Amino acid sequence: MKPELKPIGLIHSPHREAEGTPIQPRWAAGVEGRVEVLPEFAPGLRDLAGFERIWLLFWCDRAGEARLEVVPYRDTQSHGVFATRAPSRPNPIGLSCVRLLAVEGALLRVADLDVLDGTPLLDIKPNVPDLDAFAAERVGWYAHARGSRIADDRFTKVAESKST
Repeated sequence: MKPELKPIGLIHSPHREAEGTPIQPRWAAGVEGRVEVLPEFAPGLRDLAGFERIWLLFWCDRAGEARLEVVPYRDTQSHGVFATRAPSRPNPIGLSCVRLLAVEGALLRVADLDVLDGTPLLDIKPNVPDLDAFAAERVGWYAHARGSRIADDRFTKVAESKST
């Protein structure tokens, strides 16, 4: 049986295309947007306003075909996709830990947003530093990463159509 994902809303941001978009919330400081939760899911937002940061899980709907090896934005070498955060994956699910500015009914105002405008929202989870922060001594290839902190179009459907 194949699981089905149902969007619970839409993410709205000033980022209209991948190229030029910060690749992580840390490099999207101050970029504000809105998360529009569908009315039937609005009761699930109760008590969320007490959290400073939330995790948005979303469907990278403009990602290109899945690739098992990619050259991530922060490197020039190829790596297995599961050792990266590249969006061209078998299930193009993205996650982003954004600042929650306000809960206004079924609308969330957020900041530090690195997600494309119109992206389908799959889930929201509160960030709890006591649970979500892990010190790590090993971070693989990323320990030497010096590439761009801004996306280009290498993982988009647009890039695939340019190469054909």
